[in-house]
Amino acid sequence: MEIVEYRPSRDQLVYTFGGAKPAMTVKPGTVLKLWSEDAFNHALTSVEDLSSEKVDLRFVNPQTGPFYVEGAEPGDTLVLHIVDLTPARSWGASATIPFFGGLTSTDRTALLQEPLPDTTWIYHLDSERNTVGFESRFGDFRLELPVEPMLGTVGVAPPGGEVRSSLVPERFGGNMDSPEVKAGSTIYLGVNVDGALFSIGDGHYRQGEGEACGTAVEGAMDSTIIVELVKGGAPAWPRIETDTHWMAVGSSRPMEDSWRIGQLEMVRWFGELFGLHAMDAYQLLTQTAQAPIANAVDANYSVVVKAAKSLFPSASAYDGVHTDLRDRSAGI
Repeated sequence: MEIVEYRPSRDQLVYTFGGAKPAMTVKPGTVLKLWSEDAFNHALTSVEDLSSEKVDLRFVNPQTGPFYVEGAEPGDTLVLHIVDLTPARSWGASATIPFFGGLTSTDRTALLQEPLPDTTWIYHLDSERNTVGFESRFGDFRLELPVEPMLGTVGVAPPGGEVRSSLVPERFGGNMDSPEVKAGSTIYLGVNVDGALFSIGDGHYRQGEGEACGTAVEGAMDSTIIVELVKGGAPAWPRIETDTHWMAVGSSRPMEDSWRIGQLEMVRWFGELFGLHAMDAYQLLTQTAQAPIANAVDANYSVVVKAAKSLFPSASAYDGVHTDLRDRSAGI
C-alpha cells in the first residue's frame, strides 16, 4: 500500500466543504497519515484565553484536505477506514461560547437572558495512563477521564457547486460530531463531484454524546486513514460500519428530522443487506435500533441510528470492504 503523509501549513487549512482546490490527488487504496489542527484553530491555549476575544468564527473547524480521489465520480461511494487516531498535543481545550451550546439561548432559540459565562477549560493529557484531566474552574474538583479519540468532521464536497461551512453537518457528512467516527470505523459517503474532494478535521480527545456545551476536548490530531472507492451504490446519507454495528447518520433541524433521516437510511440499508421489503425492514428496525444523539449544538443536529450485527444473520456491506480494510490495516 502506498503511504502518503500530509501536514498542512496554516495557510493550507480550509474552512468549507466544497469551494477549495484539492491539496493533492490520491489513488484508492492509499494510506493517508494526516495532521489536523484543533477546532479553535489553536486560539485557546490556557484558561485565561476567552473564546469571545480569541476565536474567529470565520476560521474554526479547520480542515485538512480536500483530497481528490482518482476515479471517484458522482454516484460512487467513498470509503474511509480509520486505522488510528492519536492526540498530537499534550493538552486539549474546551469552552462555553456565549449564546452557543445545548443549554443556553442561541440565535435560533432566542430568550431574554444574559449569556452563560465565557469560560475555557484545559485538559492535560497523561500519555502513560491514556487519560485527560478535568479541572473545575468554579471549585476544586478534579477527574481523570479516558482518552477516546474521534474526528468531529469528515465529509465530501456537496452537490450542485455548493460551499458549506465546516461547522455544518449534512448529507455530505461534515461536522457530525459522532463518537462513532473513531479508530476501527469505516465511513461511507456518497460522492457528489468528480474526485469526491474529502477532508477531515475537528479532532476530539473525548466527547459525550450530544456535545452538550458545544465543544468537546478539542485537540490537534494525527490520523491514519485508508481511502477506498466503491463504484456506484452511493448512500443518500453518511453510513458507518464497525465490527459490531451498522449505522446511519441524519443531520437536520428539528432533531426529530435527523432521527427520521437516520431511520429511513437504515431501512434502505436493511433492504440492501437482507433483501427486505421496506415495510419489513421498518418493522425490524423498530425492534432493534438504537439512536444516540451525536450533537445537539451545530447548525444542524446529528443523530446516529445503529443496529447491532449480533442480532442479524451475517451480511456483507459493500462486498465486505470494511473487513478487508480492517485486515489491511493490521499491516500498517
